[in-house]
Amino acid sequence: MTLRRTKIVATLGPASNSPEKIAELIKAGMNVARLNFSHGSADEHRERARLVREIAEQQGKHVALLGDLQGPKIRIGRFADGPIKLEVGDHFRLSTNHPLDGGTQDIVGLDYPDLVKDCRAGDELLLDDGRVVLLVESVGRDEVRCKVTTGGPLSNNKGINRRGGGLSAPALTDKDRADINLAAELQMEYVAVSFPRDAADMDLARKLLRDAESDAWLVAKIERAEAVADDVALDGLIQASDAVMVARGDLGVEIGDAELVGIQKHIISRARKQNKTVITATQMMESMISSPLPTRAEVSDVANAALDYTDAVMLSAETAAGSYPVEAVEAMDRVCRGAEKQPVSKRSGHRLYQEFERCDETIALAAMYAGNHFPGVTAIITLTESGYTPLIMSRIRSHLPIFALSPNSQTLGRVSLMRGVQAIRFNPAEMAPSDISQTAVTRLLEAGHVKPGDWVILTKGDVYNSRGGTNSMKLLHVGERLV
Repeated sequence: MTLRRTKIVATLGPASNSPEKIAELIKAGMNVARLNFSHGSADEHRERARLVREIAEQQGKHVALLGDLQGPKIRIGRFADGPIKLEVGDHFRLSTNHPLDGGTQDIVGLDYPDLVKDCRAGDELLLDDGRVVLLVESVGRDEVRCKVTTGGPLSNNKGINRRGGGLSAPALTDKDRADINLAAELQMEYVAVSFPRDAADMDLARKLLRDAESDAWLVAKIERAEAVADDVALDGLIQASDAVMVARGDLGVEIGDAELVGIQKHIISRARKQNKTVITATQMMESMISSPLPTRAEVSDVANAALDYTDAVMLSAETAAGSYPVEAVEAMDRVCRGAEKQPVSKRSGHRLYQEFERCDETIALAAMYAGNHFPGVTAIITLTESGYTPLIMSRIRSHLPIFALSPNSQTLGRVSLMRGVQAIRFNPAEMAPSDISQTAVTRLLEAGHVKPGDWVILTKGDVYNSRGGTNSMKLLHVGERLV
């Protein structure tokens, strides 16, 4: 069977807690398990991480762990007598002085005192991901007075966004700092930062990770209007990260639905040009929370993200709390495979007229160019210590599977997010140098990935435990004696 190139991130939660369900998700095609730190205790996350590691090993697969920090999500308090319903024209107040559990039909408390500083008359505030819209009429010392322009039900702890962005909450809270330490303890391959404003937020997160002795790669969740205000802001955030997530929920609320699709495509394109992996997220198959089949619109959404060459597509509540978590992964797998059959997904003009900067980068791009233009090639093999070479390879549109061979467990997990890359444990130090190429090809032959008569391209370095050491490329004929 042809290997799927687009990776699947699935969120674990109450619907996917059991060993049996996690095993089914991995078998169905989950490449990355997302642990959402907005929900669940530290011990619950420890248990989920343990199960993923153990079950993936039992299945002979590599599944990365992604810890998603909660971030400064601004939320209203709770209503004393249960949910309320706001009608168009109603007056409603958001108060920093009102009891957090004493909300009424007219007022609700919140624990974000700077809201009165961030808002002014004429601003639009969007509650519950835009389902309720408030127009700011005036701002007092400790409350924001609003008029309802889009009504609807409103319940406890719903989020608040400002149209156009501009809320000044810092990206990393005290809870996030504790969760960074937890991610380090669990040796997670990726940590996602929620609501970063700029490169400085990512730099701080990276420092905290390194202080916790973690080598996790950082994912910037693009969900503030400020982050996509212009290419300078966006590029700065991308450059400060190892990967980005197009977090379409809050981003769509802040910039508006009409702009969202174009911005999504723009983020994917600019991230790939800067050699960063991309996750496309939010409501990708939301109907499957309660339905065993996706809608046609959801199928188109996932397929278009795959055709735009996103590295991964993500499931949230579909697998965390839905009734059909395994079916959602299976559906996403099916749709991605269908999209990848299209010719557009196999052609690349990436960096065609640009100079290369590093030796390993040059080898990586040369290997993909050769593979795409020599019809006999059926696979790319790269021996990698850090995962950088397969990362660069995966920026190129291609139909060829990329097999990343490494002795490093974290690297094997890390490449599980990269488009078209398959992880295989392989330790060159355990064999004679003259046997390395033969052994690597034999591994793929025995697994059924290649057959005698195929050509494969292999890249490696003269020193195998050196980061950035890839300096050679070989074109090998499967079935012949190789050195």
